[in-house]
Amino acid sequence: MPFVPGQTLAAALVASGRIAWRTTRGGGRPRGVFCGIGVCYDCLVTVDGTGGQRACLVQARAGMAVTTGEGDDA
Repeated sequence: MPFVPGQTLAAALVASGRIAWRTTRGGGRPRGVFCGIGVCYDCLVTVDGTGGQRACLVQARAGMAVTTGEGDDA
């Protein structure tokens, strides 16, 4: 996925057209970036095998492995 140096994962995901990248446990509702400052935890992803990373706080970098979650805390 393309990104601009210094851009967060959340910004890169939104720029690529993805507004939701995980779902809630209690009903499968879509979640993506909401607050953009690391407070709400709606944008959780797994980065290089470490879960629970807030996409709005993690800077995108080449070669990182990012996975999203369905019905979990990513």
